Amino acid sequence: MSKVLRYMKKYRIYAILSPILMILEVLADIIIPYLMSRIVDIGIANRDIDYIIKIGLFMIVAALLGMIFGILSAHCGARAGYGFAAELRKETFKKVQGFSFANLDNFTVSSLITRLTNDCNTIGQVTMMSLRMAIRAPFLLLFALIMAFTINSSLARVFMVAIPVTAVIIAIVLVKARPLFLRLQSRVDRVNAIIQENLTGIRVIKSFNRQKHEEGRFKERNDSLRENALQAISLVILLMPVLNLVIYSTIIAVLWFGGQQVIIGTLGGGELISFITYITQIMLALMLISMFFMQFLRGSASLQRILEILNTESEIKESSQPVKELRDGTVRFDNVSFSYPGSNEKTLKNIHFKINSGEILGIIGSTGSSKSTLVQLIPRLYDVTEGSVSVGGIDVRDLQIKTLRDQVAFVLQKNTLFSGTLRENMKWGNEAATDQEIIDALKHAQAWEFVTQFEDGIDHRVEQGGDNFSGGQKQRLTIARALLKSPKVIILDDSTSAVDMTTDAKIQQTFQEELGHVTTIIIAQRISSIQHADRILVLHEGEIEAMGDHEMLIKHSPIYRELYESQQKGVIGE
Repeated sequence: MSKVLRYMKKYRIYAILSPILMILEVLADIIIPYLMSRIVDIGIANRDIDYIIKIGLFMIVAALLGMIFGILSAHCGARAGYGFAAELRKETFKKVQGFSFANLDNFTVSSLITRLTNDCNTIGQVTMMSLRMAIRAPFLLLFALIMAFTINSSLARVFMVAIPVTAVIIAIVLVKARPLFLRLQSRVDRVNAIIQENLTGIRVIKSFNRQKHEEGRFKERNDSLRENALQAISLVILLMPVLNLVIYSTIIAVLWFGGQQVIIGTLGGGELISFITYITQIMLALMLISMFFMQFLRGSASLQRILEILNTESEIKESSQPVKELRDGTVRFDNVSFSYPGSNEKTLKNIHFKINSGEILGIIGSTGSSKSTLVQLIPRLYDVTEGSVSVGGIDVRDLQIKTLRDQVAFVLQKNTLFSGTLRENMKWGNEAATDQEIIDALKHAQAWEFVTQFEDGIDHRVEQGGDNFSGGQKQRLTIARALLKSPKVIILDDSTSAVDMTTDAKIQQTFQEELGHVTTIIIAQRISSIQHADRILVLHEGEIEAMGDHEMLIKHSPIYRELYESQQKGVIGE
């Protein structure tokens, strides 16, 4: 709790006021039964109308004050609880943004979504209940007990049995409920996972006519969530009638013993009525405590899941005195080996080469040869296991992460556009970019031609994920976005696979003629996309098989020659 309470600082005034106002509301609720007993035993018994009116007015004032205090307490509690949840959600989201790829591999997307939404909301609700119900219940219990003993201490002994019995029942239920609530959150994760997977792949599902199959998968997880929820709710449902049985048994006992005292004149009728009211308040307080602890169990499970994120340290750590400037785009790999976290198998082995600033390097290899893994080490999406990677003559681990990633533009295999306009998407590369700079970048990426066909041009709307653009269009737009950064190094990870060969050739020509000062690394499956590169690196099973220009590799690299010949046959066959 000490790790997260600091996020309440902004709302501490509300957090202080809410319990104070709640105690005042409890005092108002407690005084009303006592005033009622005075009306019965004094006002009605003596037929004193003035006394009845006076005490009645006090009761009305107490009820109104209690209502006002309750409303204000609820407002302050909600502001503090949900404000705290919002701050915690913001900090958790910020933490996730700082994760390395290795960290993200440990959390599923659906789980992160559940934690940032459902879990944070639950924590907000529990915080609000802690400021109100967790204050109201014990104070209501305490004050009602004091009033009950004040009225008749011998009759109040009935609570010596009722309260321990109630406490034992609540404890048993809580012990059994805890694992159910912990399991409930994981079931929510599983449902969110399949929803996300289905919505992301809805086109594939429809094209294969697999709707029924996916409905079956969803039903299985949804039913599992329902059954787990019903088990947890069943305990709550069981608790209520058991507690009611204790309450009514206590009332019957009080009526029996209290009635006898009324008959012999040692207890007034009004006092008996108010005593029964205090019984109800005491038992209500115990029920509120049980409900709070039920919700608290869910909250503790949610807090545990949030703390898993907050306690996770990023695998990528910045130097205490990082270098904040890059000279040029020279890239060097010095005997680099890499293994994914948790794996003992080396994905990359003894990688050693240098790319001069402004040089174009092509990378090719069979599927699974770790081409993408290799280039992800340059902007520190992962850190090397052995050896070092340097940019501009400086080890990337000594560079400020912001500086490094501002100067190394990365166009990933999966092209992601965000909802908004084309202009807004392009400004991800440079927030201060002018319209002309955006247009120039679109032209360099061979995207301006299709953008001009939109009536609203760069203000054209982009749907979520860029679904209103073709794969080739999205690739060109993401290349343009990267170019707007004016980087010293640009990495294209198979980023032209969806464009036709003519457009691909134009993009490569632009890189050669217009961007000669930028170090360019191109991963490709088609040799035509890289054969004009200054040098080509051939990867095989995580190792460098050969490196040289196109002509040299045709002669000396069996893997490259085989790829070239198979692709040439494919072109001739077409």
